[in-house]
Amino acid sequence: MFRFDQLIRRDMIIRDVKQHHPETIEIFENLHFRTPCDDCDIETVARKNGLNVRDVVDALNQAAFGPSQDTEKHASN
Repeated sequence: MFRFDQLIRRDMIIRDVKQHHPETIEIFENLHFRTPCDDCDIETVARKNGLNVRDVVDALNQAAFGPSQDTEKHASN
């Protein structure tokens, strides 16, 4: 069962997110999050890059949880 406390949040450290959810690495790269920023939280780097924090977090959660849930639903049908 999916738990909401597993979602990626704006205050999470980028390195931790990448380690727990490797499928987010491409999102970080596409948003031009640089490797030296891996020890910062998502919100700080998003704001420094002029990005909407909510959009960034939504994209990361979609990458981490979206496709796998859709796959499970289709597999059970």
